[in-house]
Amino acid sequence: MCFDHDALPPDLPPELPHLAGGAAAEILEASAADGTTLSVALAPSGAATDPAVVIIPDVRGLYRFYIELAERFAAAGHHAVAIDPFGRTAGTGVREGDWDYWPHVRATTPQSVQADVAAAIAVLHARTDAARVVVVGFCYGGAHAFLAATNADLPIDGVVGFYGALSGERLAMPSAKDAIATAVHPVLALFGGADEGIPEEQREVFGANLERSSVPHEIVVYPGAPHSFFDRRQEEYADDSADAWRRVLRFLGGA
Repeated sequence: MCFDHDALPPDLPPELPHLAGGAAAEILEASAADGTTLSVALAPSGAATDPAVVIIPDVRGLYRFYIELAERFAAAGHHAVAIDPFGRTAGTGVREGDWDYWPHVRATTPQSVQADVAAAIAVLHARTDAARVVVVGFCYGGAHAFLAATNADLPIDGVVGFYGALSGERLAMPSAKDAIATAVHPVLALFGGADEGIPEEQREVFGANLERSSVPHEIVVYPGAPHSFFDRRQEEYADDSADAWRRVLRFLGGA
């Protein structure tokens, strides 16, 4: 489980500008190049600056956490769209509760998820004035964000991975800690130091391989923070979440 069902994205730090808050995300259907129809949540910003954001969620897909997170990015001045990467096997729609996601997680591939990212980028280009895009992923989605960083053909300007899985064994996908050596897009990686699923030895391999890639990058580890610390309800990690927000928005500002 990546986070509690009642998890909420943290508020933006108070010193950051809230440029366009209040607009609800719109649930749309997008079409990937292979003909797949997928659900996305589009949150345009009324005062947007590039880059826009494509959010790859954790294993639960287009869950309310990620819909609200898209709205947070829009409030911070970045058009945002959250995708559901399970349209090929689970159909469309917003995911709710403890649905049976594991068969659908294991049916995805980096190619299918990146096709969905490309479909979301097409939605941004059609519905907003976004010219550049950064991918932001969480857990499973963070691993896919790291893999997207290795795809020179994907029209993105960087990736952010929140506690992205570094070993692909459980998720039936390539190992991000190894693949990242071929990264071609800038990377920001955020980890909890007490995340038992992403131990220090994996982070060290990831870091060494990221150095080999020569792309601009930053790795941040929050001591004592668990997996999925980025949650408004986990008040003991509010400072870490606020710092993560600042780093992500600074990364967007440089992308």
